[in-house]
Amino acid sequence: MSHEVETMAYAGEVPWHGLGTKVAADLTPRQMQQQAGLDWTVTKRKSFVTYDGELIETGMETLLRESDNSVLAPAVGSNWEPVQNSEAFDFFNEFCLAGDMEMHTAGSLKNGQIVWVLAKIKESFDVLGEDRVDNYMLFSNPHQYGKSLNVRMTPTRVVCNNTLTMSLNGTTNNEVKLNHRRQFDPDMVKDQMGLAHEKFELYREAAQFMASKKASVSDLITFYNEVFPAANTKKREVTDYAGLSTTAKAAFDVLETQPGAEMAMGTWWNALNSVTYITDHKLGRSADARMTSAWFGANQAKKLKATNLALEFAA
Repeated sequence: MSHEVETMAYAGEVPWHGLGTKVAADLTPRQMQQQAGLDWTVTKRKSFVTYDGELIETGMETLLRESDNSVLAPAVGSNWEPVQNSEAFDFFNEFCLAGDMEMHTAGSLKNGQIVWVLAKIKESFDVLGEDRVDNYMLFSNPHQYGKSLNVRMTPTRVVCNNTLTMSLNGTTNNEVKLNHRRQFDPDMVKDQMGLAHEKFELYREAAQFMASKKASVSDLITFYNEVFPAANTKKREVTDYAGLSTTAKAAFDVLETQPGAEMAMGTWWNALNSVTYITDHKLGRSADARMTSAWFGANQAKKLKATNLALEFAA
């Protein structure tokens, strides 16, 4: 595996980032956990420093992976509650048993500091003709101080394997974030997330709306400049292609050549997908770095911003 992805398994087609080990498509959540190499637990141990030959307690605790005693977080508070990997997988049990979801991918990033589980929700929609969008639920479980547990919907445009965002200008709660100062309550998370199909229906309406609205060149210049601003343009307006940053130009350049471009030529849906295509498939040093950023880092924030901007321009 590459330097970001420690272990990973996937069912079905090869994921958009091309990483992982293929497994059977009908695994239970716990079977997926084992196949993904995530059947390990974490524990807290008192933290010490050595001073003048003596061990002195720091008042903090160290988060360890019990399978190999590797340090995941050198210092967490005594009230920091770790969430075990098994709890993340068990979260999907009732959905899988009901036939509403199936396990898709799972893995470990950054030597175990981030564990994720992705399940495919059995629903989809077409934006225009054969332009299908599938829906997924992503559960990220960080074994890191300062990082929150996150459960969110992650739609994917099938024709180009672009991961999208469910953010719709704050109109609905599309994700749940929980800190580690209290025990994980799966029922509370499910209540906050609500029914997945209701949120997906809102996204369908937004996607089809963007696909019905044409984008002018001047608005596209402003759109790309706001998503990928150039360092020297923060205090002045960019009015033409020449003033865009290198990344903004790259997104502009794939408007008519990205996979699926012919399905919504000239629309804000195409503009949004040029951003997701660049972030998911082009930016970053490697496939695993792009995946990490697209789900948990700077590129996730850029896709969030692009979605809301595209909706604003289309309105």
